[in-house]
Amino acid sequence: MTTAMTPAVMTSSRTAARVVDAVKVYGVGDTEVRALDGVSVGFPAGRFTAIMGPSGSGKSTLMHCAAGLDTLTSGSALIGDTDLSTLDDRRLTLLRRERIGFVFQAFNLLPTLTVAENITLPADLAGSRPDQRWLDTLIDVVGLRDRLHHRPAELSGGQQQRVAVARAFAGNPDVVFADEPTGNLDSRSGEEVLRLLGDAARRTGRTVVMVTHDPVAAAHADEVVFLADGRLVDRMDAPTADKVLDRLKAFDPTGTRSGTGNGTGTGNGEVPS
Repeated sequence: MTTAMTPAVMTSSRTAARVVDAVKVYGVGDTEVRALDGVSVGFPAGRFTAIMGPSGSGKSTLMHCAAGLDTLTSGSALIGDTDLSTLDDRRLTLLRRERIGFVFQAFNLLPTLTVAENITLPADLAGSRPDQRWLDTLIDVVGLRDRLHHRPAELSGGQQQRVAVARAFAGNPDVVFADEPTGNLDSRSGEEVLRLLGDAARRTGRTVVMVTHDPVAAAHADEVVFLADGRLVDRMDAPTADKVLDRLKAFDPTGTRSGTGNGTGTGNGEVPS
């Protein structure tokens, strides 16, 4: 399980990201699907939150809309006090670059760049200079100081995902969204990355929001929010793998859907999970 939060994080009431009355509809007429059906949920600063639910529950759609990767049909998605629907494409791109970090199931590292260069790549593309003290802190948090001059092919899968986590935090974002970040890792490496995400959230005061299908992964979070049929149906503080699994079984008594599959969106225009 993750380490305890510092008192400063525990008492923080700031909401880093939220959706209000979020509705997302795919298709029209007979083919209409409401992937989100009036969801309102906030993600507090300095907290690690997992989003769970059976396949088709809307969990990936919620993350994509909250992160500005997709737009809502109605309702609002906010980062801090900024309503994403009020931003044009240029300003939305700038907001994602400056205030949001992403970690995906695929590591998305450039093979020709070193670890250090992959971490600073977003800042380099933006023409800005990252804060060196912040970078030093991140490098120590992810434990890759002795790998900075290595290239991705010289790293294990777990180490590559650590680089991706450091890159997500490098821009000092308000919130980091993680979509099945351990899906390509073995259990030991996955455990390390999950501990790292929780540690990074608490040590840096940043918010982490993770979509996962895995009760063991969700147990590393401070809180789990559960979706079913596009609606928020439950929240759980201080989750354990057993408690999460029991809650998921309520969605599917046969156990054939909960805790299985890869939990990621399809990326081809179909309704994501």
